[in-house]
Amino acid sequence: MLLQVEGLSKTFGGVTAVRDLSFTVSAGERLGIIGPNGAGKTTTFNVISGEYRPTAGMVRLDGARIDGLRPHQINRRGIARTFQIVRVFGTLTVAEHVLIGVLSRQPGLRVGGRQEEEAEELLRLTGLERFRDTLARNLTTASKKRLELATALATRPRVLLLDELMAGLNPVEVEESMELLRRINEERGITLIVVEHVMKAIMGLCYRIIVMHYGAKIAEGTPQEVTSNRRVIEAYLGEEYA
Repeated sequence: MLLQVEGLSKTFGGVTAVRDLSFTVSAGERLGIIGPNGAGKTTTFNVISGEYRPTAGMVRLDGARIDGLRPHQINRRGIARTFQIVRVFGTLTVAEHVLIGVLSRQPGLRVGGRQEEEAEELLRLTGLERFRDTLARNLTTASKKRLELATALATRPRVLLLDELMAGLNPVEVEESMELLRRINEERGITLIVVEHVMKAIMGLCYRIIVMHYGAKIAEGTPQEVTSNRRVIEAYLGEEYA
């Protein structure tokens, strides 16, 4: 088992954002996490990636505990992420931005031909090659999301946490993003954990889905199983529809 989340809880004062959450992820899997706003999805990512420390429970990668490590330490062990609210270094060009991801794997490494070639290959993969000399702050939201993805890939993750990568995209951009993620998963063997509100994307991309509500897991299964689950329907649409 590549990733294990065991009894994970995170509280902020008197508010419990994640409650006794457990799940496992196999290498090469595409797992979706869905739930209404405030269900605890992003908090779960924040704990896995080291931005928060858990109040209880643990996270294991290849059997070794990683909860409590700093984000850069977790990244170097093989977990990278994108953010719900896109975060880019606005004064860097697109090419420089991705190159930082490449160089972050080895502190003190000097820029060379091999590193630049790797960054250029990721620009081609994510469709950003024509923007290589554009400042990151001047990109559209959709292209900034691609840039975050390319920079995360530059760290050579084994597990990629994607937090609403497709939010705000038009239908064509959603289809393109789905195809790109399939390629990343199938051709590069990168395990995907996807938080998403675009149901077409999550249902078409993920083999297995976890549903969260008020910080707890209320369902888990295939897309077909979770969409017919009474508790899931009630959480999204209300008791009368369930």
